Amino acid sequence: MEQPLSAAARAELLNGLPALLLPWYDTNKRDLPWRENRDPYRVLVSELMLQQTRVEAVREHYVRFLRELPDVQALAACPEDKLFKLWEGLGYYSRARNLQRAAQAICEHGFPQTAEGLKKLPGVGEYTAGAVASIAFEQPSPAVDGNVVRVLSRYLGDARPAAELRKTLAVELAPAYPAGRCGDFTQSLMELGATVCVPSSPLCLTCPLLGGCRTKSDALPLPEKKPERRKERVTLLLFRAGERVALCRRESGVLRGMYAFYTEERALTEGEIARRLAAAGASDAQIGLPTAHRHVFTHIEWEMRAYPVSCGGREAEIAAAFGVTFYPLAKVREELSLPSAYRWALRLFGDRAGAD
Repeated sequence: MEQPLSAAARAELLNGLPALLLPWYDTNKRDLPWRENRDPYRVLVSELMLQQTRVEAVREHYVRFLRELPDVQALAACPEDKLFKLWEGLGYYSRARNLQRAAQAICEHGFPQTAEGLKKLPGVGEYTAGAVASIAFEQPSPAVDGNVVRVLSRYLGDARPAAELRKTLAVELAPAYPAGRCGDFTQSLMELGATVCVPSSPLCLTCPLLGGCRTKSDALPLPEKKPERRKERVTLLLFRAGERVALCRRESGVLRGMYAFYTEERALTEGEIARRLAAAGASDAQIGLPTAHRHVFTHIEWEMRAYPVSCGGREAEIAAAFGVTFYPLAKVREELSLPSAYRWALRLFGDRAGAD
């Protein structure tokens, strides 16, 4: 690795980025629905959706979301069930809650136009604030995400940890922002990291920064050691009564407040389940064969076993004992939002829930 650059040399390289990146961006940028205009509401929605989510996964959700909730007032007033159904498939549902809370704050106080003001909105951190401020309001506010860290770590030959480099670059990049094209400059850096300077096997020969790049490979940034996921055993009880199935709301932990099948965050045997049903006055209920499934969250891994339970006419007793509510299967599939950790289990009911 070459010797670290001086502060003056770093500033010269960074200040030269717009001249190299903007012509490339104008020719090579992808046609993405959130680039159709720079309405601040649309930009905010796209940036919250794109947090920890692939562009291809966001495209369709973004279009549908904006069709149903075209402005900040519509989002602020949206019922939670509808909001979560529109968000379904994107994961990290706390982002949807934060987005709605931000919309409500904007309706009350107006849309902040600076990064500092935007950071006061729920769910908006340094990166999102910089992205919205630069793209929607043409402010010289850097938005330094993983893509930008990767591009500039390689370009500058800077091997410092990503977290440290992110803070440094957020300060160093600001003077490079070109008046009138701040939003395009932010997006050009993101675009280069997403399409050319990718994590492994970067397309260096097509990169507009190749001439000045001090790495010209995927040697940087150095990989960060990720904490090992905690593994948990989880049991689901899939109660059904004819064409109705039982759901509850998660009261704590991951997916708090979301619809779920009845969940025990431990392994239950069929005998334990039978005794629980008998104690509830539902000894007529029939327990089916379990299905195994693994679901991975950011820091937790669930090893799941789902038991179908046919209620045998005892749904009232089961509802009272297990704290569940029965809904038509069609409503669960079409109107209520089940997180992907649970949605896979819907297939166990088949095309029809069946008779008891």
